Amino acid sequence: MARKTDMPELGAASDAGARGALPGGAPDPVDGHRLPDGTAQGDRTRRAGHLVIIGGGEDRVNEKTVLARFVELAGGPSAKVVVLTAASTVQREMWKIYDEAFGALGVQSRTHLAIRDREQASDPELARQILSADGIFMTGGDQKRLLAMIGGTLIDAAMHRVFKERGACIAGTSAGASAMSEHMMAASLSSDALPSKGDTYLAAGLGFLQRIVVDQHFSERQRLGRLLGVVAQNPYLLGIGIDEDTALVIENGAGFEVIGNGAITIVDGRQMSSNFLEIARNERLELVNVKLHLLPAGARYYLRGPEAGSVPRALREAVAAVISVSTVTEPTLS
Repeated sequence: MARKTDMPELGAASDAGARGALPGGAPDPVDGHRLPDGTAQGDRTRRAGHLVIIGGGEDRVNEKTVLARFVELAGGPSAKVVVLTAASTVQREMWKIYDEAFGALGVQSRTHLAIRDREQASDPELARQILSADGIFMTGGDQKRLLAMIGGTLIDAAMHRVFKERGACIAGTSAGASAMSEHMMAASLSSDALPSKGDTYLAAGLGFLQRIVVDQHFSERQRLGRLLGVVAQNPYLLGIGIDEDTALVIENGAGFEVIGNGAITIVDGRQMSSNFLEIARNERLELVNVKLHLLPAGARYYLRGPEAGSVPRALREAVAAVISVSTVTEPTLS
C-alpha cells in the first residue's frame, strides 16, 4: 500500500528567518531529526544533488520520461517525494495530477505540501517534511506567487539544506522551473517576437542557479524575443529557454544533460554589444554578437567525472555557469 500524505494547513508558526536558520531560537529541524525509515539524518547515503528544470507540459500519463528521471534521481520507488503546489491557485487539483503520476511510477511515499501563506511556510513541522525528503517537486502556476509564499521561509531554507547536505533532487516545472534561479523572469509586457527595451522584468528567485534566467514553454510560445530582452538588460546572465516536455538535468558541480522531447536554448550575451543604454523605453533593441546554443534532448556536457572533456570549447564557459563551476585557473602562490 502506497503511503501518501496530504499535509493539512497547520496552526500558528514562527516568523520567517534567514535561509538555513530557524528564527526565535527554535530548534533546528535537522538536529536530532529521525527519518521515516528510522535512520538518523546523517546516516543516509549522500547522493550528488540534482536539479531537474522542466519547461512545463511534461508527459504525466504515458511514458512520463521526465518525471521518471526525477524519480530515478531521487532514489527510485522507495524515495520519499514531496510535491509543493504553492505556485498554483488550485493546489488540490494540482496535487491529484502528480499524486497519480508518481503513483503510476511506483513511488510509495508521496506527500503534498499545500502551503497557503508565509506563516505556514515557516512552520518547523513542514520544514521537517522537506528535510526528510529525497525529492522535492514544485508544480506550475505563477512563480511570483511561489516566491511571495515561500521565499526566505523555513521551507525555502530546508530545500537548500537538503539539496546541499543530502543531495536531494529538486525539480520544478513551468513556474517552478523559472523560480529555480537567483534571477527569475517575473513579467513580460509584450508578446512581440522582437525584443524592446523595458518589455521584461526580473525578480528574486530561489537561488539554486546563480547566473541563469530560465524561461519555459519556450518554443511553443515563441519566447526567444523576451529572453533576448532579459540578456540585453544584464549580459552577465545566461538565458535558458526550455521546451515543453523537456528538462535540463543538472548534477551539482559536474555537468548537465537534456532529456525529454524538445530542446533547450542558451542565449549568451557576455560578448554582446547593444543599444540598450542609448534607446528610450519601448524602442527596438539592437543586439550584436549574441551567442545562441541549441541543445536537443540527448545532449550531455560534463566538466567533472567520467564524461569530463566532452564539452566543446565554445560551450565550456556556458556549462560552467549553469553548474556553478568556475573555469578560471586558480593562481599559483609562490
